[in-house]
Amino acid sequence: MISIESEERPWGRFFVLHDEPTYKLKRIEVDSGGRLSYQYHHKRSEAWTIVEGVGTITLDGEVKEYTAGQTVLIPQGVKHRIENKTSEKVVFIEVQTGTYFGEDDIVRIQDDYNRT
Repeated sequence: MISIESEERPWGRFFVLHDEPTYKLKRIEVDSGGRLSYQYHHKRSEAWTIVEGVGTITLDGEVKEYTAGQTVLIPQGVKHRIENKTSEKVVFIEVQTGTYFGEDDIVRIQDDYNRT
């Protein structure tokens, strides 16, 4: 099923490009100074490929900068976040695989915007 739905978040926005029974594909934009929750998922793994800008990614406590063309694999249950420390937008493509892709499978450990 091809879908181009979008949703605004305090850190930027995302666009759902495909939502299939076995995977979900998103384009995610992180505004300057924004960062996602430090989180993990029970029912899915993710692969993030940076396509624009420089993203600072934390993966189970290890922090590394990723640039356009680089990909990080995030296994199910692994804590992760991306942050934009630059003045330019960061854009990445997220491929989710697993058994469930709902937003309610986000377990937030730390969040700048007081979301639970």
